[in-house]
Amino acid sequence: MEPARLAYRGGMVLHHTLRIELAKARAEALRKHAGGRKQTSPGAESPADVAIVIRPSRPADEPMLERLAGLDSSTVPAAPLLVAEADGALRAALSLHDGAVIADPFHRTAPLVALLVARSQQLRGEAPVRRRWLSRLRLAIAGT
Repeated sequence: MEPARLAYRGGMVLHHTLRIELAKARAEALRKHAGGRKQTSPGAESPADVAIVIRPSRPADEPMLERLAGLDSSTVPAAPLLVAEADGALRAALSLHDGAVIADPFHRTAPLVALLVARSQQLRGEAPVRRRWLSRLRLAIAGT
C-alpha cells in the first residue's frame, strides 16, 4: 500500500487529497451547526472578557477562602492576604506574610497568581524580577 493512501473501514482506500477534502467539509458542517458561536469550555474565557480585581482580603472573604483552600487541598495562608477575583468569583489568594498561594484548580489561575505576585512586589517596594533581569542584561551588553 502506498504511504499516501489510508485503509478505511470495510477495506475502502482513500487518497490523501480526498481525506483532506472530507475533513474540510466536516469542519464546515460543524461550523454551520454551531451557528457561528464560539464554543469554549468552562473557565476558558479570554482575559479581555473577564473583569479581574486584585485587592486585600476582607473578613467577609473567610468562607470563600476556606472553600478555595479546600479545592486546592491546602490550608488558608497566613494573613494578610491579597485576593484575585475573576468576574466576582474568588480564584486565588497570596499571603503577604510568607508568599504562600492557594488557587482554584478548576480554572486558569496562573495569570492571576502572576498578578498577585506583581502586586505584592509593588506593595513591598520591590522592582519586578523581570525589570531587574532586563537592567542587568542592558548593563552586560553595554559593558561588552
